[in-house]
Amino acid sequence: MSEKAVLKGGEFLIKEVSFADVFIPEEFDEETKMITESCKDFLDNEVFPNLERIDKQEDGLMASLLKSAGELGLLGLSVPEEYGGFEQSFLAIMRANEALGSGYSYSVAIMAHTGIGTLPILYYGNEDQKAKYIPKLASGELMAAYCLTEPGAGSDANSGRTRAVLSEDGKHYILNGQKMWITNGGFADVQTVFAKIDNDRVLSAFIVERAWEGVTMNPEEKKMGIKGSSTRQIFYNDVKVPVENMLGKRGEGFRIALNILHLGRIKLGATVIGGAKRAVLHSVNYANERKQFGKAIAEFGAIKHKLAQQVVRTFSTESAVYRASKDIQDNIYLMKSQGIEHGRANIEGVADYAIECALLKVYGSEALDFVVDEAVQIYGGMGFSSETPVDRAYRDSRINRIFEGTNEINRLLAIDTLLKRGMKNEFNLFEVARAASDNSEAETVEGLPYFDGKLAVVRNLKKAVLMLIPGISEAFGRKLAEEEEVMMNLSDMLMQVYALEATVLRVQKKEQTEGTEANLIFRDILDVLTHEAAAIVMKAGTDAVVSFVEESKHFDNILAVRKLCRIQTTNVKEARRRIADTLIEANRYCF
Repeated sequence: MSEKAVLKGGEFLIKEVSFADVFIPEEFDEETKMITESCKDFLDNEVFPNLERIDKQEDGLMASLLKSAGELGLLGLSVPEEYGGFEQSFLAIMRANEALGSGYSYSVAIMAHTGIGTLPILYYGNEDQKAKYIPKLASGELMAAYCLTEPGAGSDANSGRTRAVLSEDGKHYILNGQKMWITNGGFADVQTVFAKIDNDRVLSAFIVERAWEGVTMNPEEKKMGIKGSSTRQIFYNDVKVPVENMLGKRGEGFRIALNILHLGRIKLGATVIGGAKRAVLHSVNYANERKQFGKAIAEFGAIKHKLAQQVVRTFSTESAVYRASKDIQDNIYLMKSQGIEHGRANIEGVADYAIECALLKVYGSEALDFVVDEAVQIYGGMGFSSETPVDRAYRDSRINRIFEGTNEINRLLAIDTLLKRGMKNEFNLFEVARAASDNSEAETVEGLPYFDGKLAVVRNLKKAVLMLIPGISEAFGRKLAEEEEVMMNLSDMLMQVYALEATVLRVQKKEQTEGTEANLIFRDILDVLTHEAAAIVMKAGTDAVVSFVEESKHFDNILAVRKLCRIQTTNVKEARRRIADTLIEANRYCF
């Protein structure tokens, strides 16, 4: 078994991976490409012509569009054939999510239905529950929602006050409580609802049907963006939930919620790629059409800089997301080969990579926010008009930094999980970190063959993260969780390392099959990314050092971080211009 096949979640920080052992988007098979095209065709034919109607929440339209997707099989890509689905690989599902991710509000609705709406029942339901609900969810006959958040329980989900009490005859749980920000809430027939039974400390989960007596809801929320998605508060007033509709075991709800969120995070990482590529398309189309001072604004250096940066952020997100997705897929297949049943293999296969899921949710959502913001700027005054497509893209993007756990929570989660796994000796994190702290010398990055130099940069940046871990752990001890600023410094460093390494390996692998000449533009992307990733790691590392190292040692420690962040210098202005020129000539995202 290759090293890649046994690489654990978070272990990328202390181990090297060969380009031969990573998956890159250029390797998708024909079946996945056909699924992707079906998703794009659906958006072109059914969604994009109706964006205004969708945003106005025309009665029944969103549910109708979801049912149409069900008729094409797009709601059943994660569902086994025995339950009426077309079960695809994790990678294929992620690529489909990317394709649908350019669908604005519609993408939110379909992702909520196929992901957090359907998967809790598919992965945690018993055979009767799956047989009853999953085929109808896969076909679109039933719509689904996920009901976790409450007015007083957002990031601290386990503090929810919704309660379930067993009826005297023992046949029902009597459910009382309130949920808010429920996507698809206005039309979802089936809801996964989280509540505490009696005085339990942790949540349990229940399958609730909207038609049951006592289920009521507020009018649609008025939102900044994703206006077309149904978002409601739902109330449960003495709702009689049959005992057989408990999902999983009593007290297992919190675990179900967390594991489904891991899955939602990595899927969001794919979804935002689709949104970013569409925003780049609008940006370059407008830049080629809009003329000022006698020429298209695409010819100006300032606009080229923006277009190139959009490409770099999108390309690196895509590289990192599919690297992680293949690792997850391999982990799922490994678990299944060991006899682990379908639901548990899928859930635990993703949960093992909770660190990567959290990092990529943050990296991807912030990349999309950057891309759409620059799209508005490229449009100038027209970008502020609701008649242009970038208006909707800008508003709809903002929620992604809040969805599936805020980016702040995900940054903290990534580092907390990494350190806990290290302390449990799931991999030898602290041994490697202590060695890095004892010897913080940087490898040379100058004068090496191209990819050797880039991989040396990656190793040095990893060392910059590792060398800080022992000192931070010793300085703060058990109070480290309270030092959120320092933990977020480490998280920012970690995600830059992961994205940069994934992009290095992707470009290196492309060159092995396509040759250097065909990939010079991708070297440009990699050069710009390296320049920026090293700068971010140096800034975050410096901020961390001055937060825990005594002042007399600031200089030496900061100098060590800076040496580890050295890169082979390159003319990034010209690299960006070449990236932009390639985009401008194609007049579409072509990377």
